[in-house]
Amino acid sequence: MRYLLLLGWLLLAGGGWVPTAAAQALPDTLHLSYAEYDPAARFFSYCFDECRQPATAGRAASLWAAGRFRRLSRQDLLQAGYQPGRLWLRVAALNTIPQRTHFLWNIYSFVDSATLYVQPDGRGPLHRVAAASSWAVAAVRPFPARPLCLPFWLGAGQRAVYYLRVESRCANWLLFTDVTTTEGFLRYEQNYLGFTYWNWLLGLYLGSVLVNLILYLFLRDRILLWYGGYVLSITWFLLMEENLDAVLLPQAVYTVGWQLGQFSLLLLAQACGLRIMALFVRLRQSWPRLHLLSRWLSNGAIVCAVACWAVARWAAPLAPAGQAGLLLGRTGLLWGLLLAGGGILAAVGWWGRPAQRRLAALYGATYLLFGWGTAELLLNYSGAVYIEFIKPNSLAWCLVAELILLSALLTGRFHRALRQAADQRLRRLREHEAASRRLIAAQDEEREALARELHDALAPGLTALHLAWQGRLVRQALAQAPPLLAEAHAQTEALLRQLRRDVRALSQVLLPSPTTGEQPPLPAAVALLTETLNMADEGLHIEYVCDAAAAEVPLAVQQAAYRIVAELLHNALRHAHAQRVRVEVHRRPTALHLLVADDGRGFDPAAPPPRSGGLGLRGVRARASYLRGQVQVVSQLGQGTRIEVELPV
Repeated sequence: MRYLLLLGWLLLAGGGWVPTAAAQALPDTLHLSYAEYDPAARFFSYCFDECRQPATAGRAASLWAAGRFRRLSRQDLLQAGYQPGRLWLRVAALNTIPQRTHFLWNIYSFVDSATLYVQPDGRGPLHRVAAASSWAVAAVRPFPARPLCLPFWLGAGQRAVYYLRVESRCANWLLFTDVTTTEGFLRYEQNYLGFTYWNWLLGLYLGSVLVNLILYLFLRDRILLWYGGYVLSITWFLLMEENLDAVLLPQAVYTVGWQLGQFSLLLLAQACGLRIMALFVRLRQSWPRLHLLSRWLSNGAIVCAVACWAVARWAAPLAPAGQAGLLLGRTGLLWGLLLAGGGILAAVGWWGRPAQRRLAALYGATYLLFGWGTAELLLNYSGAVYIEFIKPNSLAWCLVAELILLSALLTGRFHRALRQAADQRLRRLREHEAASRRLIAAQDEEREALARELHDALAPGLTALHLAWQGRLVRQALAQAPPLLAEAHAQTEALLRQLRRDVRALSQVLLPSPTTGEQPPLPAAVALLTETLNMADEGLHIEYVCDAAAAEVPLAVQQAAYRIVAELLHNALRHAHAQRVRVEVHRRPTALHLLVADDGRGFDPAAPPPRSGGLGLRGVRARASYLRGQVQVVSQLGQGTRIEVELPV
């Protein structure tokens, strides 16, 4: 058996010297074909170089000769954290397809520029093949696609060595790369949105933003606005992470996004999340200091993001040390914001009231999802570890879970806000009703006091003066006086009679039964009012019809109806100069109907009321409005007035 094993080993060793294409292939050679290459193979090697060194193909060859290149630890992923300088990637490729084929070297991360060099058969000088930049959207790149693609041709059975020079000012190296046939790449990209679920993830994200903006326009709840900004910031970050922004966004918006930077968008998302937390947990009401802290943290994140954009937009390119400081500052601020937000929630959950502890626990679930997804990405970019639980990434699916949970929480908040708004409206209505009731009661008391003053003081004085003016001594004096004085006496006596009638009518209008101080039912009160006004020697003739069922309506409606009828009769007496007035009070199933019509001089209802008058009709409208009634006025100059009032019962 020992000899058989030795013979087999010799045969295998001797087979390595057979001059075939497979035997000549080096162990680091990438065999290109239409099929996927062996995922266990390690084909790429890399080297970092200082930026001040010349960026030439000869520099790459010298670095390879000096043994500076190292194999990638993963199949198609370079994860080196922050490494200031230039990156060189090298791969030896062999075309196993039996015809000349078009290939693509694909870079799935954002880089400032990428230049591809080729060394045919691994010997001789290097030649430039293609160059591209991630700052251009997909439509204007050498190969229009979602990632940055550098195309090249390779003949059948031909072997070549390729060097890729990558420049990135950010230099936060988490670089995905591979080499595929053009057909295979297009087939992959055609199905990319489907198998990575972006076709509905993107619709879910943007639909949520739109719904929250619409709700904010109607509800004016600021938490909806911050929620929309939160989802939009993370969605933009995820589009940049998956290179979808190069396909979906216009050049101007795409440029602004990368000038801000991915971490700046995470800062904006965290700032919005802190605002949502403060509003949801109600920090302002119970924790003013924590609320102030959350505001400072949120504002600091926004200022930092805007400052990074300003530096990238207007400042000269930073030195590697400046780039490192900017990147590490944003990363440190993100970690600090995550820990600070968690600390605020923990403080409220530990020391808050039961209701606030419940709110902190509910929001803590969504905050944990955001923290999990963000922490995973920060750890991946740091170069310490690489974590990938799910495609496209954990943050995308954590955002889906957040949307579901936050939507449920905000729906509960929305229902609670509706209940609070309804309670507040009801409280305001009750306060308004109480104020109106007090105002009307005060007006009624003032009217009663004025009516008693007219009835008890002014009316007897006018009566005494009228009787004295008609007394024996006055008649004897007039018998001896000139005729002119007798005429003046007659006019004065007529004026006194008119004053007595007006005072009696006005006192009756102001108070149904001023002598007893108690208001009779509505039919009796209206009858007493109209009979009193009809007792005048000259003036109005009033016809009235009042249903006996009107006495069964609520007392407040009876009082308001009487005041409205009295006010309208008073207007007809003083302003309309009418000869006939008709009053009708009818009890209907759901309302009390009042009608006052006269044949007076009328007026224009559309005209503004005079400065010194117009209070009577205004008071009628106020009383009807207090009971949610309606007033309809029909009048024309010279054709009388018809006023109808509906008071719900």
